[in-house]
Amino acid sequence: MIVKNRIHFFLALVLFFVFVWSAIKPHSYSTWWLEVTPLFIGLLILAVIYRYFKFTTFVYSFIFLQAITVLIGGHYTYSEMPLFDWLGEVLDLNRNHYDRFSHFLQGFGAALIIRELLVKKISIQQKNWLNIVSVMLVLAVGAFYELIEWWVAVIFGKEAEDFLGTQGDAWDAQWDMQLSFLGAIFAVVLLSRIHDKYLKKR
Repeated sequence: MIVKNRIHFFLALVLFFVFVWSAIKPHSYSTWWLEVTPLFIGLLILAVIYRYFKFTTFVYSFIFLQAITVLIGGHYTYSEMPLFDWLGEVLDLNRNHYDRFSHFLQGFGAALIIRELLVKKISIQQKNWLNIVSVMLVLAVGAFYELIEWWVAVIFGKEAEDFLGTQGDAWDAQWDMQLSFLGAIFAVVLLSRIHDKYLKKR
C-alpha cells in the first residue's frame, strides 16, 4: 500500500509541474481555461475521494496520461501542437491530428475508469457485459461532451474556435466520438486481462 501511495504521489507531483508549465504563457488564456477547467474539477474530485475510494495504479496511470494530454492541448491548443504540426508536414497530412489522438486516448482511458467503477461499485462480474457496458458508456459520455462543446461555441462564439479545434472539418464532432469509441474498444480488447489482475490485487 505504501509503495502504491508513493507512485500515486509521484504521478500527482509530475502532473502539478506540467500544470504549472501549461499555465505559463499559453497560446490563449481563454482557451486554456476552457480546456483545463474540466480536468481541474475531475482531479479535484479524485483528490477529495482518495481516502475513501482509490482506483488501481493501472488506471491512475491512464488518468495521468489523459491529464498530460489535456494540459499540453490547453497550452498549445489542439490544432497547433508543435509535434503534430511536424508530423503533419512529414506525412503530408491536411491537419494537425493531436485532437484526434487525444480523443482516442481519452476513450481508451475512460473505458478502463468506467470498467473499474462498474466492478467496484456495481459488482458487474460477467466479463463480456462488463466490457460492452464500459464501451457504450464511453460513447455516451463522448456524445454528451460534444454537446457541451456545442453549448460553449454558442455562448462564447469566435472565442471558442481554438477550444473546438475543428480546423474546418464539418464532421469533427463525429470523428471525435468515433475515435473515443475506438479507443474504448481497443482498451477492453487489449487490456482487460491485465486490468483484471490489478483488480484482484486490491
